[in-house]
Formats: sequence, C-alpha cells, structure tokens
Amino acid sequence: MTALPLSAAQADTFVFTAIPDEDETKLIERFQGVADYLAEELDVEVRYVPVKSYAAAVTAFRNNQVQLAWFGGLSGVQARRLVSGSEALAQGAEDESFQTYFIAHSSTGLEASDELPAAIRDRTFTFGSKGSTSGRLMPEFFLRESFGEAPEDIFARVGYSGNHTRTLRLVEAGTYEVGALNFAVWEKELADGNIDTNAVKVIWRTPGYPDYQWTVRGDVDERFGEGFKDRVRTALLELDDPELLASFPREAFIPADNDDYEPIRKVAEEIGILQ
Repeated sequence: MTALPLSAAQADTFVFTAIPDEDETKLIERFQGVADYLAEELDVEVRYVPVKSYAAAVTAFRNNQVQLAWFGGLSGVQARRLVSGSEALAQGAEDESFQTYFIAHSSTGLEASDELPAAIRDRTFTFGSKGSTSGRLMPEFFLRESFGEAPEDIFARVGYSGNHTRTLRLVEAGTYEVGALNFAVWEKELADGNIDTNAVKVIWRTPGYPDYQWTVRGDVDERFGEGFKDRVRTALLELDDPELLASFPREAFIPADNDDYEPIRKVAEEIGILQ
C-alpha cells in the first residue's frame, strides 16, 4: 500500500490516519490490519491514509479528511482543540502511564541512573518529532524540571530526528550522543533483536504520563448514522487480535476520555508549545 492523497477519500468511506512515529513500512502494515478489522466490525468501507508529519495528521483531522486518528497525547490535545465535540475513545493499556527512555551512545560512558544524569549536559541530543509527546514534549518537560533551562542551553547541539526509530538509529550510530524516545519502540526493537546493545543503552526512564489514544470527530454520527461513534469505540475496545496488538505494541485497548489528557495540555501550555 502506498500513501494516498487525502482527497481520494470517498464520502461513504470511514477514513483514519495515525501520527508517523515509526518507519512508514511498519505503520502501513499495522494500520492496514486495523482498517480491515474496522471494516468488518463497522460494515462500512474503511481506509487508512498515511501522512508525512504529526502536523499533517492534525490538519487532516481538522479538515474532516479523516474522521479517526491514532494520536499521541499532544497531537490528540491539539486536534480536539480544533474540532469541537471530538472525543478520545480508547488508549492502549500501556498509555495510562507511558514512559520516555533517555538513551546514550556507549562512547559517552553514561550509565543507567534513577535520576536524569547531570553528565548529559553539553552533549549532542536528539528529540524525535517536534510534535511528539514521548519524543519531545515530555522529555523537554523533564529536562527543564531537572536543569531549570531550555534544551538549547543544556546541550551542545539539539536535533529533531522525526520519529522514534530514527532517534534510536542516530544514537546507536553515534550521530547524536544522547536521545529520547518512546519506551515501547525501544522494547519492541530490543525484543526483535534490532538494537546493538554494545553501542547504545538506556540511561534514564521518565515517570509515567498519559499518551497515545484513538480520537474521533464529534460529527461521525451525522455522516455514518446514529450510534456510529459508539460502534467505533466498541470495535476498538474489543480488538483482541494478538498479532495486531503486538504491532503497536499494546496488550489491549482500554477506555479513554478527553479529561485523561489534561496533564498533557497543561505541560504543553507551561513550556509554550500550546498557546
């Protein structure tokens, strides 16, 4: 499956997207499986449309080019602010208390610590996407909390890799000395044997915070029929295919609502990402 123009969505097709937080090939495989599942459960045509950036996912949702999205905590907050009546429906069981892992190249000599190591100062550092909760927002929050300074004042150089997989590869290669990424990506890549643990290691795990969720537009009942939103919620909560869940990776999807993401909104406003 290749990326389709958003204008290709048909009026009677339920279209969804997802933030591009990993390599595109992995996302296409994962979300085509979700599309097939939802089509069967909802008895409508369902299409997954890849997007190239976190901002593009939010824009597509705002413009009703997609009606459902798998957002991170921050992108979900942004989208719901733009579309009145939109709702968080479900989150992964792991998303109630998500974590960011700070990782370091072995050449730094940095070791795992219960506290954010002060010795990361003056290193080169990469976030993920600028719109990522686990790859930018929360790591920046914890850096500011620990050092009392902006990242640009803490590190010799700050970059934005674009996604969690790329952050891992850049630090593993030594292109950046330290980086921050989604813990679930690290754990899955580790389990799959895709990390050179002689080159890169986890040096700090953040406290938990709410993160990913499925968010739906508030007007889907008008377009697809009364009760459609509840049917989408039920379908997501009842998704139990082990292989599909493992691709996220999540153990299950559990109920979520907009209030669950108030901590993310407050942090984003506090550090100036949301006005």
